[in-house]
Order: sequence, then C-alpha cells, then structure tokens
Amino acid sequence: MDEALRVDDRALCHELVLGVLRRQLWLDKSIEHFSSRRVVNFDLAVKVALRLGLYQLRFLTRIPHSAAVNESVNLVRAARLKSAAGFVNAVLRQATRHPKYDPALEVSDPVEKLAIESSHPQWLIQRWVDGMGFDETAALARANNEPAPMTFRLTKKVLESEAAARQIITELEAAGVTLQDSRVAPNAWRVISREKAEDRDGSEPRALLRQFSANGLIYFQDEASQLVSYLMRARVGDRVLDVAAAPGSKATHIASLQSQAIIFAGDIHEHRVRTLHDLAIIQGASNIRFVVHDATSALPFAAATFDRVLVDAPCSGTGTLRHNPEIRWRLKPEDIAELELKQRRILGNSAAMVRRGGFLLYSTCSVEPEENEGVVEKFMKGHQDFVPTSLQAAPDLLTESGAIRTWPHRHDVDGFFIRAFKRVA
Repeated sequence: MDEALRVDDRALCHELVLGVLRRQLWLDKSIEHFSSRRVVNFDLAVKVALRLGLYQLRFLTRIPHSAAVNESVNLVRAARLKSAAGFVNAVLRQATRHPKYDPALEVSDPVEKLAIESSHPQWLIQRWVDGMGFDETAALARANNEPAPMTFRLTKKVLESEAAARQIITELEAAGVTLQDSRVAPNAWRVISREKAEDRDGSEPRALLRQFSANGLIYFQDEASQLVSYLMRARVGDRVLDVAAAPGSKATHIASLQSQAIIFAGDIHEHRVRTLHDLAIIQGASNIRFVVHDATSALPFAAATFDRVLVDAPCSGTGTLRHNPEIRWRLKPEDIAELELKQRRILGNSAAMVRRGGFLLYSTCSVEPEENEGVVEKFMKGHQDFVPTSLQAAPDLLTESGAIRTWPHRHDVDGFFIRAFKRVA
C-alpha cells in the first residue's frame, strides 16, 4: 500500500506514525480530559483515530482542523465502528475549542509531570532521574521527541573509487542537499537542511538521496553507530568477527573501511542473516562471510582465532528513542535485568574468540548503566586476561573510565556506549 502513496503522502504518513508514538502519553491524557473516559477502555480503532486526529490538531500546522476531525471519523467508520463516529467527532471538536489545554499543567508531582509532558513511561523517567538527576533527564526526554538528523555514509561500492565518492557528494550538493561533516564520526555526512515533514513534497534533493540509497551508494546510519565501526580499526589481513551483526550496518561499514579484512557476521535469526547478506550485496561488501549462531552459547569457531571482535550487543535501545519511539512503550522494567544477563553471556562467549594481543569492542545503543558499565565491570572481574584500552574520540565523548558515551541531548546523535579491551594472555 505504501507504494501507492504519493511521496508527500508517504512523508506525512511517516510523520503521523512517529509523531503519535512520540506524544502518545500526552495525547492519551488529553483525550481522557476531553472525553471524560479512560483511554484503556477504548476500542483500538477509536484510540488510534483519536490519537491521529489530536496529533494533527496540536502538532501540525498545515492540516485544516476540519480535515483532521473528518479523517479520524472516517477511520472509525472504515473499522466498522459507525456507532463511535459521533463520539470521535465530539472529542476532537472539543479539543479544537480548547487549543491551549495541556494535561501536564494539572500535575504537581515533577516526575509524573515530566513523564506526561515528554510522553515517556513514568517508570523510565523515574529511573533516569534516580541515575542522572532531574535536569539531565528532562533534557534527554525532550530531545527524544525531536526528529533525529538525517545522516549517511558512502558505501564500499563508492569508496573503491575516490572520483566516484567525490561525484556523489557533488551531485547531492548540486541538487540542493546541504551537507555537514559529522563531528562525531569521520566521513559521516549530516543533512542539515530540514523542512517540516508535513511540507515535504518529493523535491529533487530528497528524491536523489532516496535514489542513491536504493542503488547502494549511500547508507543512512546514525553518526554514533558509524563511530563504532571506525573504532574497530580493522587492518589488512585481519579476521574480524561481528557477533550480533544484523541488520548489517556495522559489518558492511567495517567492510567498506578495510576491504582487505575478512569479516564474519553472525546473528541468531536466519532471516536476519539473509537481510544482512542482501545489504552486503547491494553495497558491494564482498569480504563478508555470513553465519547463523546463538551468541548466548558457545560460538561455532575455534577459540582465539580472531584479531578483532565486535559485540554490538542486543539491548533495550533507550539511546535510539528519536528513531524508534515505540521502544518506550514496549520496554518493561524487568527487561533491563534480563538483557544484562544476556549481554554478559554474549560478551563472555565472544571474548573466547579473541586471539592473544587481539581487540575486543563492546557497544550498546542503550543509556542504561546496567547494560553498559555494569556489564563491563562484571566482565573485567571474570576475565583478567583482558585489559581496557583507550579509544580515540572527542574529549566530550569520553568518560572518566575511558569509555565513550554519546547522548541525544548533548551530541545530537543516538545514545551509545562503547568500551574497548585488549587480550594480554
């Protein structure tokens, strides 16, 4: 169905989906106020229609109020809930008569107030407040509701020719794409010209970016994610293992940075490994070998046979809420402890693959200490043959312990944790 939409309609659809997910709690509290009913008791179709309608009324400027209301009413009718059409119409009409209503203003508790204002689960806001303080939490939560900048890298297919790489950038700039060098990751490009999503009309700059991506010439990837691949510093002849590689962002990036390394990329799910394989083909990353494995168990390789091992561990993803706002509603408090145990098993199994003198890199896209410093601390206690090694990055990215931390509200990139080790015995 997406292919049948015009480019501008697809852009609006994308904005509505992400916008509603980012503002879900605020929207629900407002709907409850205007309806005098609990949202949890609504049919799903009614709930979605009201969220979509109210989001357009409050957060988009070019959608006429009448159109937003009518489309929401039509949605419940299409869902065969004609009896709810009048209810949806009444709630949204009430919202149009009170355009400045803010449910957060009615709350006195600062944590609950921030949770509603920023539309994050209250338990997650409380966890962050306990760990980093209220002001830092507020800055992070608000940043999570801002659209992430569009960033990309050139692929191996392009980087094999310096002239081809220059040509890509030249064509983008000639088409009106305003680019800026990343201050976080080398050779990462940030598209700094932004228009409101509701204003996108399939203009030549956006169309050219999509075309280059579809042809495997550029790859959209957050700058902090790109930094991980650079820090691997693969060399000619290295055997590199990317333990949890799918969907392939980092494996294909490492392949583009060092075409004379042999990269083994694995994942537990066969269909995700196929996705990784397809991505490698379109990017021209021919130096990748693919394997299906469960990294929480012993890996299917001889011990101590890899020069460099990357453990970009499965995690809560709380550093990526700008890109993936649905995570905040899917995640449960107990998930973090479960993920920590999984990460510790994967890191321990992966460490056995590192040869003496070899390099081990652990990373997550989580901001939770248990998944980061906690995992590393326990790993070092149980693996005396590994010692921390320094990483090269901008000073404001480095922690006192020598790890790298990136933050959406500080660096305008995804929240990542990166720690490196060398095997000494």
